Amino acid sequence: MFEHPILPTTIVGSYPQPDWLIDRERLKKSLPPRVRAAELWRVPEPWLADAQEHATLMAIRDQEELGIDIVGDGEMRRESYSNRLATALSGIDTETHGTAIDRTGKANPVPRVSGPIRRLSPIEAQDAAFLKRHARGPVKLTLPGPFTMTQQAQNDHYPTNEALAMDYADAVNAEIRDLFAAGVDVVQLDEPYLQARADAAQDYALAAIDRALDGVEGTTALHICFGYALVHGSHVAKPKAYDFLAELNRSRVDVISIEAAQPRLDPAILAELPDKIIMYGVLDLADSNVETPETVAARIREALRYVSTDRLWIAPDCGMKYHSRELAQAKLRAMVEGTAIVRRELGR
Repeated sequence: MFEHPILPTTIVGSYPQPDWLIDRERLKKSLPPRVRAAELWRVPEPWLADAQEHATLMAIRDQEELGIDIVGDGEMRRESYSNRLATALSGIDTETHGTAIDRTGKANPVPRVSGPIRRLSPIEAQDAAFLKRHARGPVKLTLPGPFTMTQQAQNDHYPTNEALAMDYADAVNAEIRDLFAAGVDVVQLDEPYLQARADAAQDYALAAIDRALDGVEGTTALHICFGYALVHGSHVAKPKAYDFLAELNRSRVDVISIEAAQPRLDPAILAELPDKIIMYGVLDLADSNVETPETVAARIREALRYVSTDRLWIAPDCGMKYHSRELAQAKLRAMVEGTAIVRRELGR
């Protein structure tokens, strides 16, 4: 495990992309894209990569200036958390999209699997090296998990979705190895569909996740959530408990990231993960009001009733891409200051 302070702070994955880079109003009006959505970018293709690098530097510096301990790249180069990797694999029909029902119950264009899923070359490794080169401390990078990508695809090739998930897992495994080779300290799999499709997850999700992590050396995390706090500008009601959580204690993952602030999750459920580090959500991203540091500290104290200090990381509930940079900064500042309160109380 890499070195970090007690109760390390981090972001979950995404950070607000600047208005000069992406059409944020257009982004907010649609479901997170599962296929490529080039129309969202404001910068023409010849200059887009450079613009994305500048935005990534901004995200890194913002986090460091706010005092975040484990920095991410903010997913500045992505249209959504999943579509960049999911559409870069062979076996995906680049001409004709499929359709799948989103977790909101709406039909959404998705990758159509027309052949064997394979990763032909590194996808995020260059981004990982850029992040590691420019950040001053530990870094974390995110990838969509194999179960969620299976749920977000139209399977027109494999006999079962389980078989598809296993080939996705092999592709993710190859990508994870390259990210660690590039110097990343934590690789996180985003698996929100463990909650959204809990019945299917019982059948093969753990096998797919463990296959994605087979032989991997490095700290791994997995984010499971109830979905973005805001969809089409409206608040999303959330359940009070997870349908697929205790099962993850049997997985190879080191860190389990859960949202707790908005759903007012009972921290007693953390006892279901006795062998895992918990990345605990303390920022309600459906609330435009900024938490006070004392509110954050109180949420951390509640979690510490069930998790020891060496097994608790502090984070927002979920990704922050649908929020303004100003709000994200204010909330993260409160998170860092609230964490500092608890560290002082612990004498650290």
